[in-house]
Amino acid sequence: MSATLEISTSMRRYLQEHPDLRFVFFGGKGGVGKTVMAGATALWLSGQGRRTLLASTNPVHSLSGLLGQDVSGGHTEVSGAPNFWAYEIDTRETIERSKRDIREKIQWFLKFADIKTQADDFVESATMNPAFEESAMFENMVDLMLKREYDVYVFDTAPTANARRLLGMSKVYALWVEKMLKSREEARTLREMLSFTKKKEEDPLLAYLLQFRTRMGQARQLLTDTARTAFFFVTLPEALPIAVITRFIGWFHDFGIPVGGVIVNMVLDRQAMGSQVPEFVLNRMQMQDEHLGTIREKFDGSVRAVVPLFDQEVRGVPMLSRTGEALFR
Repeated sequence: MSATLEISTSMRRYLQEHPDLRFVFFGGKGGVGKTVMAGATALWLSGQGRRTLLASTNPVHSLSGLLGQDVSGGHTEVSGAPNFWAYEIDTRETIERSKRDIREKIQWFLKFADIKTQADDFVESATMNPAFEESAMFENMVDLMLKREYDVYVFDTAPTANARRLLGMSKVYALWVEKMLKSREEARTLREMLSFTKKKEEDPLLAYLLQFRTRMGQARQLLTDTARTAFFFVTLPEALPIAVITRFIGWFHDFGIPVGGVIVNMVLDRQAMGSQVPEFVLNRMQMQDEHLGTIREKFDGSVRAVVPLFDQEVRGVPMLSRTGEALFR
């Protein structure tokens, strides 16, 4: 199966060499098994005695289906697995909270600028942006990271393009908040110069921006910390998933987010096939062999595990445990 794909540093060894690892992300093209790998890793870590939260930042959640229990309402203990909690992050509540916050700040700003109009139109315009849900998801993810209620957090991310935007937001937000702070300082200075009274007024918007900058700084520090954070890419031995992660690994390096390595999933096991192998399967095996060669060339030294295609669907704790045995062998 994987005889031609040598692994210099396995998943198990990587985690042993990074004992302070606290934030583990899984990403890749859709349909490659990100959720399964994230679930198997979270189960394995919880089995090591570490309080582990498996959280989904994918708007199209599948954790409940994977675990066979509803984990959408909040942090939920996973049945039959001590130290293991799961959570499908719901953006709706965050979006409504953000709308309230934005409405309050816009109303305060309009009052500050002596402009008589309703804030609702501004709020709707701001929250109709397609990226608003990703922003809300990022806020939720940062909330989890900064609260530090668990020993380790495993994130099942959206397909890689979304994950890149999601994790890249710390950098984008940092640039945005610096510009906003500069504008706000200039506006406040001008208002004080034109005011008859020289009394210093509170500025809730400026206070919010300063708090936001601190928060984004903390998030970015965590996301770029090679000791505490690692992003693993999951691929199949097929051309398209390989091309996708090749491109995105470079982008993650640009963001300064540590890449833990590559996991190759759903590889056909020759030994399990026996001697009577249908031609269709032989063709698929030959195709996989060629792409495993490509993986070896492109990601030499970065492959952490080769996980076989199982004879049944990976669903529930027992199958996740079986997957974990292959992932952490």
